[in-house]
Amino acid sequence: MEVLMLLIPLSVVLVLAIGALFWWSVASGQFEDLEGPAHRIIADDDGTGDSTESPSGALTLINPPPPPAA
Repeated sequence: MEVLMLLIPLSVVLVLAIGALFWWSVASGQFEDLEGPAHRIIADDDGTGDSTESPSGALTLINPPPPPAA
């Protein structure tokens, strides 16, 4: 019975904290554009940013490992 005196207030505080975080995320616009990031990943950006694809179409490493010591 003593455990319930601890767990019930603890669970109420946890629910209030989760509710406050959810309220803050909705108020700050975290759920405004759910599909935009998915479309930006798929969009073909020619010539912008660092490309990991060479003109021949082969993938290249941005930071290749150093050659092994002899």
